[in-house]
Amino acid sequence: MGAPLPLDAQTAVITGAGNGIGAQITRALHAAGFRVIITDIDPDATYRLAEELDLASETALTATLDVSKPGDFQSVLDKVTDRWGSVEVLVNNAAVTRARPLMEIDPAEFNEVMALNAGGVFAGSQIFARHFMERGYGRIINMASLAGQNGGTTTGAHYAASKGAILTLTKVFARDLAAYGITCNCISPGPLDSPMVHALVGENMPQMLKNIPAGQLGDPAFVGQLVTLLASPAAGFVTGACWDYNGGLYMR
Repeated sequence: MGAPLPLDAQTAVITGAGNGIGAQITRALHAAGFRVIITDIDPDATYRLAEELDLASETALTATLDVSKPGDFQSVLDKVTDRWGSVEVLVNNAAVTRARPLMEIDPAEFNEVMALNAGGVFAGSQIFARHFMERGYGRIINMASLAGQNGGTTTGAHYAASKGAILTLTKVFARDLAAYGITCNCISPGPLDSPMVHALVGENMPQMLKNIPAGQLGDPAFVGQLVTLLASPAAGFVTGACWDYNGGLYMR
């Protein structure tokens, strides 16, 4: 196994990093000392975040990455290794949500969401794992969801199913990669204090808060802190785990 580099020499690639929880994760990793590669299908969003974090472009770079295209993952990996020699962390955050009643979901749309969300995690993890295996070190962190644990369909049954698949993929990669000094974990947020959640819940927010044992929404910034913890060299004994962050809505 390779010895981990100091944090200020480690590089993290984050998918879907231009907005929302992906941007929070990117900010947290950058604040912890990681060089960050901000990837998204929206280049304008990545540029804005890169300028916020590092105007000199020395510790924050951007790249266009569509998780439905495995070649994009390879291109980003090649770009980063050409510049810095290695990547240490992959955060699979990008996902698509299609809020639609169960019986109105077309099978083609179901397959599309599964391919984007779960297929993207599989392709990205596989491509970066090859690089991590060569180095004898790596961290993969996947974003799952409470919906994939309790069958919640507010964000769409296909979204829930894809997140359930990500939970399983996390275990599969963790088991197969552990011997190479690579960990693979996931974080499963419940409802967060985010524009997406407020848009989905709308005027029903008071009732939803009553149903959450903790009585409040989660803080997206805390998810970034969890990612940073799991991305650290100190987290080498944590793998195949799902870190729940749901205010008590789902307890195991």
